[in-house]
Amino acid sequence: MDDATEAAKHPSAAPAEPLQARALEMYQRLLQTYGHRPLVPRREPMHELISTILSHRTTGRNEELAYQRMIARFGSWEAIRDAPVDELTAAIAPANYAEQKAPRIKEVLRRIIAERGAPTLDFLRAMPLSDAMAWLTALPGVGPKTASLVLLFCFGRPVLPVDTHVHRVTQRVGLIGPKVDAAAAHALLLRLLPPDPELLFNFHINTLRHGQRVCVWGTPRCSRCVLTDLCDYYLAGRPRA
Repeated sequence: MDDATEAAKHPSAAPAEPLQARALEMYQRLLQTYGHRPLVPRREPMHELISTILSHRTTGRNEELAYQRMIARFGSWEAIRDAPVDELTAAIAPANYAEQKAPRIKEVLRRIIAERGAPTLDFLRAMPLSDAMAWLTALPGVGPKTASLVLLFCFGRPVLPVDTHVHRVTQRVGLIGPKVDAAAAHALLLRLLPPDPELLFNFHINTLRHGQRVCVWGTPRCSRCVLTDLCDYYLAGRPRA
């Protein structure tokens, strides 16, 4: 079974066509606003995985600083795996919650190296998509967002990462319900979009940008938004933040 077929599977009934049309119209408008980016891996897969763990509840700048300090201090994935937890905690302190992230990173590296014989994720390229998601999310500190980022960004697999910005924008627009959390949103949003990795990548990137710049938490900048006529939140008089 190929990725496109597998990504399209879902135990529930197919979504209503109006929601699919709204999702594609949102995609097109954000594409016109923020542009198209080719899906080219930005980082080696192990780097992507560990940096994404570091990125939880911190800024991109602090994530990168923590990663660079960790690599400068220890030099290899095996050395990070074997590092005293207090030394690794100190190295990644800029990323916030380092006391939680350090043991998770060590355990992630221990499991990968023990199972695969080397610090590599290249085997995920050919693994069935559902198995790859299950394998990654079984690692400590790795949820659907982190797993989806690795699979989409590094291997071009047809999944959709849902971070806080993507969740907020799609919820306000009405693609997902008001009580749907980010974890559940991954499968629901994926059903509304074609299983095209390039499209899913640009949907993710541009929705994230929109959430950072326009559809911000608290008081969204609706006067600057290209989605207002599609947006449940705006059309209902902005009843909730």
